Amino acid sequence: MTASNYKSDSANLAKYLSLNQFGKIQAEYVWIDGDSGLRSKTTTLDKSPTDVSELKEWNFDGSSTNQAPGDNSDVLLRPAAFFRDPFRKGDNIIVLCETYNNDGTPHRTNYRHECAKIMAAHADAEPWFGIEQEYTLFDQDGQVLGWPKGGYPGPQGPYYCSVGANVAFGRDVVEAHYRACLYAGVKISGINAEVMPGIDMGDHLWMARFLLHRVAEDFGIVVSFHPKPIKGDWNGAGCHTNYSTAAMRAEGGIKAIYEAIERLSTRHLEHIAVYGEDNDQRLTGKHETGHISQFSSGVANRGASIRIPRHVAAEGKGYMEDRRPASNIDPYRVTHIFVETTSP
Repeated sequence: MTASNYKSDSANLAKYLSLNQFGKIQAEYVWIDGDSGLRSKTTTLDKSPTDVSELKEWNFDGSSTNQAPGDNSDVLLRPAAFFRDPFRKGDNIIVLCETYNNDGTPHRTNYRHECAKIMAAHADAEPWFGIEQEYTLFDQDGQVLGWPKGGYPGPQGPYYCSVGANVAFGRDVVEAHYRACLYAGVKISGINAEVMPGIDMGDHLWMARFLLHRVAEDFGIVVSFHPKPIKGDWNGAGCHTNYSTAAMRAEGGIKAIYEAIERLSTRHLEHIAVYGEDNDQRLTGKHETGHISQFSSGVANRGASIRIPRHVAAEGKGYMEDRRPASNIDPYRVTHIFVETTSP
């Protein structure tokens, strides 16, 4: 069996997953590696935790994840949140962790630590986020799922929210991932992430990504979060970030929205710096994007940096959408800078 034709043997696996665990719990520890990818490994617990503080610290070999040199390779894992495990089911859990150095300081790849601090400092503003995670599915030969071998499909247009075997590909993965998120407790509404306060946005988006990779494994499919996986006249992939505060959601909140947009306009390049790798390939001013070098805003304008939805402008309150973030963002960095920039 080669890597190119391997798929999970669900029928055989089910025989083993149904075995009695006799009260033991499997906890899958997940962390972000040195290349913004995801890694995981499993430990056994004697009982189900009721709070994240009950979970032990662990460690891993950082020299194998681009997070430490070989002569000082231990990196610490500190549990930050946990979710139900949709793959093992039962009382088993998946644990999202922060990474720390041996001296107790946050690892250079740990953006959650600072994000949590700024969310706590601005908790009174009640910041809410909803991030729209886009991605591309490939087969194991590196071909976009559903595309003809050695060629291209018809021009884009009929694929958006499509139905039919000739225009919709990978629906099994999407449906399985959606259900896995609901089971796990990941807050998701439709195919987009649900509105969440503060640090929860980053936690739930990273967990949703982990679940997507795991689901795709079962179908022999590869997930890409690259913002422009296919060059040419094709839309890129983004992580449009919807944002509001209590002031924006209140009557007359449109004033607070415009004030926040004005603040965002003064730090455009600082935001672009943390809005994802290779985002210049996506933010070209075409394909429903604003140009990476220019800041713009508008009502119902999907070619702007910041879009104010039509109904928000009409109601005079609500939220804004930042269309600049790429699909490969670290949500902790994006939500951090958003609160930092827009706070009075």
